[in-house]
Amino acid sequence: MLHGLYYLGNARTEEQAERMRQLEAAGVCLFCSPTIDQEPAEGLVLATEHWVVRHNGFPYKGARLHLLCVPRRHVTDLADLPDDALADYWKVIRTVRKQFDLTYYGLGVRCGDNAYTGGTIAHVHAHLIAGDPESEHPVRLKLSSRPAPE
Repeated sequence: MLHGLYYLGNARTEEQAERMRQLEAAGVCLFCSPTIDQEPAEGLVLATEHWVVRHNGFPYKGARLHLLCVPRRHVTDLADLPDDALADYWKVIRTVRKQFDLTYYGLGVRCGDNAYTGGTIAHVHAHLIAGDPESEHPVRLKLSSRPAPE
C-alpha cells in the first residue's frame, strides 16, 4: 500500500515537515507542473522536455552541491518513465556535471513507497550530491527498509 503524497516520517526538519503538510493539505505535488515551474527562479538549474533540475531547498548536511533531478511525469519509480525520458536523464546528468565542473558526485534515487525508502514525496527524483571536502559531516542519503513513524 502506498502512503500519501508526502511521508512526514522521513522529514529531516520541522520546516520541511510544515511545507509538506501545507502542500498535502492543498493536494499539490511540489514536483509537478505548474508548481515546480513556479518555485523561485534562482533554484532552477536546467529544464528539458522531460526533466527539471533544481537546487534542493533542504540540502543534506555536508553537501557543497545538492541538486534534485525531477521528471516532469509523475511516477513513483524511475523504471516507469518512458524510454525517451530515461535517455534524457543521462543527458541531463552529463550537462549538470559539465555546468558545475564536477570531478566527483553521487546519485541517489528512491523508488516506491516512501515509508520503506526513506523518501518524503511520492514523485520519483534523483539526488545529485557533491560532498564538501572541508566539512566534518559526510553526506548521508537515507535508504530505509523500515517505516519511520509519521
